[in-house]
Amino acid sequence: MEFYNILLHAHKGFAYLELLLVAAFLILLLVTMFGYSGNISKAFRKVTLFTMIFFHVQFLIGIVMLITNFTKGLDMSMVMKNADLRFQYVEHPFSMLLAAVIMTIINKKLKTNDKLTIPIMSLGLVAIALFVFAFPWARVFG
Repeated sequence: MEFYNILLHAHKGFAYLELLLVAAFLILLLVTMFGYSGNISKAFRKVTLFTMIFFHVQFLIGIVMLITNFTKGLDMSMVMKNADLRFQYVEHPFSMLLAAVIMTIINKKLKTNDKLTIPIMSLGLVAIALFVFAFPWARVFG
């Protein structure tokens, strides 16, 4: 159980950093989107890169925690009947996986483009929406 607690605290600690990075990503996305030129700045590229990296690190830590819980004999029928467990073991991991994949796509598109386009902006907003939906606000701040 000691290993699981280490992972849990790391996952929770990285969540605070991820919140800051997503907030910075959103601010730079909006500044670039509503800016006169629409040029992608170096700061926006770096924040996107670090946000993507932290999404992946969080996801890997979360998957190890999920596998650890499933090897303890977690009953999936009970998980699907309970809304809190369903969020923790089904909705949260899959939504964060989708957000990480979308951030990877955004990072690749920002490397190849000089201007922010509507599809890139839309993907960024979808990734943020998935993150906001799947973030366990009560567990992190409760």
